Amino acid sequence: MTVPPSVLLRRRWLAELLPDVAFEGWSEAAAKLAAGRAGLSEGEQALAAPQGVVNLIDAFFDDAEEAARKALAGEDLSAMRVPDKVKRGVLAWLTALEPNREAVRRAASRGFLPWSAGPALQRTWKVADMVWTAAGDTSEDYNRYSKRGLLAAVLPAIILYWSDNPAPEDLDGFVTRRLANVSGIGRRAGQVVKPVLERFGKR
Repeated sequence: MTVPPSVLLRRRWLAELLPDVAFEGWSEAAAKLAAGRAGLSEGEQALAAPQGVVNLIDAFFDDAEEAARKALAGEDLSAMRVPDKVKRGVLAWLTALEPNREAVRRAASRGFLPWSAGPALQRTWKVADMVWTAAGDTSEDYNRYSKRGLLAAVLPAIILYWSDNPAPEDLDGFVTRRLANVSGIGRRAGQVVKPVLERFGKR
């Protein structure tokens, strides 16, 4: 498959930017300096990231998401229970982010700012969709959205915990507890939502 020029330019830009993010954060100033080192003209910068740093952060997380998806595709998850598949997906995503932990921490801090909240929500939804799809979920009714929405809601807490570099067993336990809480909420929500949707013919 041919990779679009904009993607190639973003990857080149990110390769120069990521070493600086740990010290400078995801700032427009750092991005501009990295673009210069990457030899990108203003036109190429506009093609690669028309919205600037927001697009670069999106590309960074897209690359990690794709790496996690490929890793999960190479594993046999068929014998796992669904909750274990979901946890495996979350952990695979965190593994893909591992080489750039500080860049993730910096991106998370931007996500709490009002002007970054929208893109951050979109990113967590995409990750939740990747995890549930890798777990074999093919639902098309309200379950599809409730599963992804509930998982997306706990991903920020998981990222914040992971960013402090906990021991592997502590991280595993934390993720397990967060997902167990979500599972309980989802079952209770389903008992209420499903009858309502069925009543109005929206199954």
